[in-house]
Amino acid sequence: MRIRPATPADLPLLQDIERAAGEPFRTLGMTEIADDEPPALELLERFRAAGHAWIAEGESGGEGDSDAGRPVAYLIGEPVDGAFHIEQVSVHPDAAHRRVGRTLVAYAADRARDQGLTGLTLTTFTEVPWNAPYYERIGFRPLTDPELTPGLRKIRATEAEHGLDRWPRVCMYRATT
Repeated sequence: MRIRPATPADLPLLQDIERAAGEPFRTLGMTEIADDEPPALELLERFRAAGHAWIAEGESGGEGDSDAGRPVAYLIGEPVDGAFHIEQVSVHPDAAHRRVGRTLVAYAADRARDQGLTGLTLTTFTEVPWNAPYYERIGFRPLTDPELTPGLRKIRATEAEHGLDRWPRVCMYRATT
């Protein structure tokens, strides 16, 4: 699998990945999440221009494989209080269970370490199997309330304003070393 920086031409494809990645939330009764609009092109461009938007390209599965070289997953984020905060990591369901998300997170950890950042942070749903339980399996740990930095508190407040606290959420951390 190839990880590369996103290009401006990729950004609409990232929105398509996000829409597809949201569909499984429907099975958990989280239709608002499934129906949520993907990040706006302007926001995706901001992450891309900052050098914080990466794409996983599909691998060739044989002749005529339509995913070969096409974006199948992406990760966007930015430095927040000394760590790299993963704003979004989304994998198209057709590429699920191939370690694509894990590979993108590892790539982000390497880039964060290169920038002198001490770890990765993210916020996620606690009761969605491919959210908090998945991130714990790949080395993240939940942060307690006193561990939340001012930047993470601000992110959580914004999420609450958008109604994401309707379902239990958590901030998580993983060292980059």
